Amino acid sequence: MLASLAASPSPARAGEPAPDGDRLTVTVWDAGGGADGTYVVRCRPSGGTHPDPDGACAAVERRTRWGQDAFAPVPRDAVCTMQYGGPATARITGTWAGRRVDATYDRTNGCAIERWDRLVPLLPEAGRAEGAPGA
Repeated sequence: MLASLAASPSPARAGEPAPDGDRLTVTVWDAGGGADGTYVVRCRPSGGTHPDPDGACAAVERRTRWGQDAFAPVPRDAVCTMQYGGPATARITGTWAGRRVDATYDRTNGCAIERWDRLVPLLPEAGRAEGAPGA
């Protein structure tokens, strides 16, 4: 898992337009249910080709905290359950809160699944069995 942010000014405050605009490109593979593809999402105001730009922007906004990377990888020393959430993978690139974003996601263990699920609906719901809650 990879996430990198270039040094930059502080994140935009809620309700203020981002310095250069928040724009993310999300590419999803093997998620199933027609969710695979590349989507663009713009925030404040929301738009782009993402199927739910308002929800996608809200998901990232919930993760945005001063001094923290909303797209940070799972820490190397994290203890994660050994469960497999399916073959879905994703890459998010672009700019958020004035910072460059280049992060990859998968569902290879409990920590990775939880990291993915925190960004739904920016990332599609994935790995749920037919009839399971939320499916």
